[in-house]
Amino acid sequence: MQDYLWLNWLIMLGSIAGLLWLGWKSSATVHAGGDDESGFLIAGRSLGPFVGAATIVATGYSGWGFMGSPGVAYQFGAIELLGNFMFAPAMVIAVLFFARFLSKRAEEMHSCTIPEYAARTHADGMLGRWVQGVAAAMTIVLLLVFLTSQIKAVGILAAGWLDLPEAWGATLMIAIIIIYTVAGGLLAVAWTDALMLVGMMIAAVIICVQIFGDIGPLQLVAALNDIEPGLVNPATAQPYGTTPAAVFMVLPYAFMFSAVLPYMAVRFLAFRPDVKFTTVAAYVAPFACILSLIPLVGLYMRVRMPELAEADKAMPVYLESFLHPALGGFITLCILFAMQSTANSLLHTVASAASHDMRLALFPKHKNAATVLFINRAAVVVLGLAGLLMMLFAPPFLLSWLGILGTGTLLAALVGPIFVSSFWRGNGWGALASMITGFTVSGSMLLWTQAGWVVGPLLGCVVATVFYVAVSLVTGGSHAPRLSNA
Repeated sequence: MQDYLWLNWLIMLGSIAGLLWLGWKSSATVHAGGDDESGFLIAGRSLGPFVGAATIVATGYSGWGFMGSPGVAYQFGAIELLGNFMFAPAMVIAVLFFARFLSKRAEEMHSCTIPEYAARTHADGMLGRWVQGVAAAMTIVLLLVFLTSQIKAVGILAAGWLDLPEAWGATLMIAIIIIYTVAGGLLAVAWTDALMLVGMMIAAVIICVQIFGDIGPLQLVAALNDIEPGLVNPATAQPYGTTPAAVFMVLPYAFMFSAVLPYMAVRFLAFRPDVKFTTVAAYVAPFACILSLIPLVGLYMRVRMPELAEADKAMPVYLESFLHPALGGFITLCILFAMQSTANSLLHTVASAASHDMRLALFPKHKNAATVLFINRAAVVVLGLAGLLMMLFAPPFLLSWLGILGTGTLLAALVGPIFVSSFWRGNGWGALASMITGFTVSGSMLLWTQAGWVVGPLLGCVVATVFYVAVSLVTGGSHAPRLSNA
């Protein structure tokens, strides 16, 4: 691998130049509306069907899909492959049956972020500011947790590929993300995601060809069964739940993941008004199915190298051990792109929550456009560096678990004011009660029980929904804020 180190650096420098160029080109959209925040926060509502579908799939599958899921498959077996495939139909359902509704209502209410949408859907005045502020605070805390896992993932892979210490690899990757996100906001994120997705799918196809060229599917199953029968015929669906059927709970979880989480759902707000979401879904389906094959790496490595010290090393060791260095270098770049596509989305969303939502909750009358845009961009830098520091000082953790802790808990917190409100709208008090109970139940179950990675968040969703409806009814029922105050 060292013989090709110069080539790895050459490929990396070329990719950095391309990403920064896309960031610079997209910066024109940020200023097209006279420095209006919508250019930075939701790409000026300019995304077309292909780029929109690409950024949805790249963000949903990338970091945990290429680094986390092979580690989970290595440790728990084929159950992770089935769990991964649940995300493809879930994303399609979210695009077909929720994206248009959320996009139209957010545009009517002049909402540029998911916390802002939650607030303007439920309350005016001080109560609305509380809803927006609490939703923003939860978004910042929980997605920073997920961002930490993504920075660690890119650090692990970049370090091995470029022969750097892990901390230096992570610093290089987050610096690139910060620069192009500062320049072009969500449009830069979406354009770079589209480029990255093409590489991700090429990498997935090459990986599958290599694995099945070496060992056929039936032989792979037989070899796993010889190591441990539970790897192919599990008695439970761990890490997803305590019964085998629990893995199918990933489908509703993944749907809510796509429809509710701010760093996913904000893409629905960024589509052009004339986009047909059936076309978007037609792109999403094949993209997601191809990327669902990546956990095969973990199963393959369990057969070929069953004594790995860390499950999360399955993908990096595979690339170093079973592919030609030049081909492995190309795929490593594609995987780095993949992980960046999640990290940049998380960073943009966290920065938007801090610079836009918290600012409006605390200082609602501050309107100077140039100053606001500076605050948006400064938040990207500050929170990107905060995520890096959290990664450097965090104790050892399984990448996928940390991602579930952040996203699953935020999903349970926001399910009431974002999803349930689409067919029954409560009020601000119900929204606050729902966010607090969802946060508490999901977070507690993930941290202190063995209920499973999807059981805790889904139970949190159920409890949060009950509190959303009950508290709204007790405190006066539904309340539709005046759009003129939006």
